[in-house]
Amino acid sequence: MPNLFSYGTLQKEQVQLETFGRILQGEKDFLLGYKLNMLEITDPEVLRKSGQKYHPVLELSDNADDEIEGILFEVTEAEILQADEYEVDDYKRIETVFKSGNKGFIYVGT
Repeated sequence: MPNLFSYGTLQKEQVQLETFGRILQGEKDFLLGYKLNMLEITDPEVLRKSGQKYHPVLELSDNADDEIEGILFEVTEAEILQADEYEVDDYKRIETVFKSGNKGFIYVGT
């Protein structure tokens, strides 16, 4: 099963239930070499699900010691596609390795 790293609204139970139809299970992990900025969301459906106008967005950092704490969730291939639908076009999905050594997908700014 693939892993999906959440550092923002995908950690909310309401967002998980509406996006995946279930509460996801995962473990705390860290992403190295990234920093967080904020992105204004205009998609009405995403705004409704998250209840937040601004969502965090990952950007590659110039400092390898920068780290972002989040949850590495186990998801299905179908759920990865559902997460793609939830994320607005200002995000793109890439695969990376986390501090734990586990691989997984993250959403970064485009």
